[in-house]
Amino acid sequence: MGRVLLAFVMAAALLIGTACAESGTPDADSEFWISGITDELFERIQGKSFKEDCTLSREDLRYLHVLHVDLDGKTHTGEMIVNYHIAEDVLEILRQLYEAKYPIEKIRLVDEYGADDELSMEDNNSSSFNFRFISHTTMVSKHGLGLAVDINTLYNPYTKTVDGERIVEPITGEPYLDREADFPYKIDHDDLCFRLFTEHGFEWGGDWEDRKDYQHFEIPTALIEEWYPSNQ
Repeated sequence: MGRVLLAFVMAAALLIGTACAESGTPDADSEFWISGITDELFERIQGKSFKEDCTLSREDLRYLHVLHVDLDGKTHTGEMIVNYHIAEDVLEILRQLYEAKYPIEKIRLVDEYGADDELSMEDNNSSSFNFRFISHTTMVSKHGLGLAVDINTLYNPYTKTVDGERIVEPITGEPYLDREADFPYKIDHDDLCFRLFTEHGFEWGGDWEDRKDYQHFEIPTALIEEWYPSNQ
């Protein structure tokens, strides 16, 4: 009886796998997962996003394997590295976005761009961890802690006016500063991406008054100070 049951289970699994393959529908349960930073993965990020002066422990980071769909509805595999404090939240958010067929063009490690934020943003890449200090301080930035996530970066640029001059990052994102215009990948208050991140306790850079960072979601400073009291 045991062998018959085993044969039945194996046959059923084969049929299910064949059906999934023929339909082209990925198994989300097996494609959304979290792991630590393996030695093989560390080789990919060492000296790039994980810079030589990185003060964050490797053990504080988590690797996310996800699926996402682009504007044409095509499914792609994505990778992201975040802080362990937010790994479960970000995985859940990205899975909900995938299941809703919310378009995200690319989710790649910033290391594929040599850890160059401008190149990554110009390619409309969504990412998180990239170690750096806040300019002229010894404080690690929120991206440097893996506690901020940028989504569809080209169409949701960062902008600030300094001494009368407007700064735009990426520079190719300037056409998308008009937030009243209609264009793809735009994040606003009616957007599912905005709703999910804020429901999980993130703050949106599009709500800042002294500057705007429409791509950017981050953990509030007060909470980060509890997690990393020495980073002040």
